[in-house]
Amino acid sequence: MAVLLFASALPACKSAPACPVQLRTDAASALSDHEANRARWHSLKAEARVTQWGSRGRIRGTVLLFLEQPNRVRFDVMTPVGPAAVLTSDGESFQLSDLREGTFLHGPTCPQNIARLLGVSVPAEQVLRLLTGDTPTIDAIERSMECRDGLYVVTLLAADGSTQEVVFSVMDGDQTKPPSEQRLNLRRSTERGPDGTTRWQATYDDYVDVDGQSFPTNVRFVDEANGADTAVRVKSISLDPQVPAGAFQQTPGPGMSIQFADCS
Repeated sequence: MAVLLFASALPACKSAPACPVQLRTDAASALSDHEANRARWHSLKAEARVTQWGSRGRIRGTVLLFLEQPNRVRFDVMTPVGPAAVLTSDGESFQLSDLREGTFLHGPTCPQNIARLLGVSVPAEQVLRLLTGDTPTIDAIERSMECRDGLYVVTLLAADGSTQEVVFSVMDGDQTKPPSEQRLNLRRSTERGPDGTTRWQATYDDYVDVDGQSFPTNVRFVDEANGADTAVRVKSISLDPQVPAGAFQQTPGPGMSIQFADCS
């Protein structure tokens, strides 16, 4: 009796989520299906709370985002009295207005310039993908796929020995569907160098449905190579809004110090 009482008092073990009844096994197909599903919107407007940890310590603020496929971005860093900084890129030209310092930076769109505000050193089109539940992938010579604890894990291997692990969950209600009909949500993407050192990792949580499409509202990007950590908590999202003319370009305001920003 004592043994039975002791056993009944133990906490129940929490079982891992089950894998789908019919498993996806083709890594390339899973990646292409997910990318095609993510690309069904043209433009996006959002408000987010952004926290960065980097060389300047912790920085927090509210950011208004305009994104337009494939590579147009606008970020307005807001304060209670108005914008403090505005970054724009039309895919080719880059501008950054620092309204607190009175400086206007302009130059080509490149990862180094994008990182001046976002702390994320990737091309503009990859910023757009990372913020909306997608991921860039390495040029792989080998791909494999398996299901672990209810999650699909895709492993990519590049010719130089670099690897990437891309982890997907299956959307609710799709666990019993055929593999080709299973919709996927990205949960984690990690790129590592040939020696196994992590270059960067992105994680995605708290997905919401917006007009029949799924978006993460909790995104975190850790850029190990540049010592930056950016967390984005999305407060609102609207799809295909009316984008104001000239939203992705800026001109310097009166009296601003104008500087050229190269990509070195």
